Amino acid sequence: MTENPIHTFADSLTASKKGRARHAEIFPGIDLFFLEYHNERSDFRHEDLPGMLQINYCLKGRVGWDMRHGVSAYFGAGDLSLHTMDQCAISSMSFPLGHFKGITVSVDMQRSAQEPPPLLAEAKIQIPKTIHRLCPEGKPFCLPANPEIEHIFSVLCSLPKPLYLPYCKLKIQELFLYLERIDPAKEKALDQYYSAQIEQIKKIHELLTHNLDRRFTIETLSKQYLINTSSLKKIFKAVYGQPIAAYMKGYRIRRAMELLRTTDESVAAIAKSLSYENQGKFTKAFKDITQMMPTEYRRHYKI
Repeated sequence: MTENPIHTFADSLTASKKGRARHAEIFPGIDLFFLEYHNERSDFRHEDLPGMLQINYCLKGRVGWDMRHGVSAYFGAGDLSLHTMDQCAISSMSFPLGHFKGITVSVDMQRSAQEPPPLLAEAKIQIPKTIHRLCPEGKPFCLPANPEIEHIFSVLCSLPKPLYLPYCKLKIQELFLYLERIDPAKEKALDQYYSAQIEQIKKIHELLTHNLDRRFTIETLSKQYLINTSSLKKIFKAVYGQPIAAYMKGYRIRRAMELLRTTDESVAAIAKSLSYENQGKFTKAFKDITQMMPTEYRRHYKI
């Protein structure tokens, strides 16, 4: 049997100190991983594995996965993504927020069909057929957060050791019972994007975050990067998890927090460097996010 490439990655992840990985075999051919990443990008190389399925649930952070055929899948907290592992044989994962915590279910579909979990056998569910219906040609299928998905995964993060394996067995079967009920034609799946579009959005992000003393309108960015305003707003939110204005407000305030902790610059000077018209508007934005006045924050956290 081919070595599960997620095992290999989990080992290298831990060894490189870019994150942590925990693993458990739940059923024959079905493994569960808890993964944490603490970097901005990870690249993958493994053999084509159309018979291996990977299901990813995001607990925290955000991930973008650039796969074959120029397709990129972006998903965030509460979202679910699945694909066959020929699609990610040569691929890259990016972490727009600098971190990611999630649960991955890896399935050897042939082996799991030969020795199916008991509830799936009783329901006559065949995992390969379910996946072929949801992921034609193995391409990514991403579902936005909903209460059913959260119900399946949330309990797995806080189980006492004696109950861990029994609960995992129950929840893995519940996951496939849920997927069996999904009708792709009726579901509002998360959009997929092409790498050229994503690269344009990343360039826009770089421009915005490297020029915090300036304000750019959507129309200006649209003309400069030759992307229509609707696509710009939609793809930016898909990649970074928020509309541009909300994201940049948070980014500016995080930068302000750093400056308040590490420098003696006046609040007025910091406000100006972050393109706020006046100290009053800066103070209001700062308090909206931190629930503290800038002077109060500096008093508590100055290094």
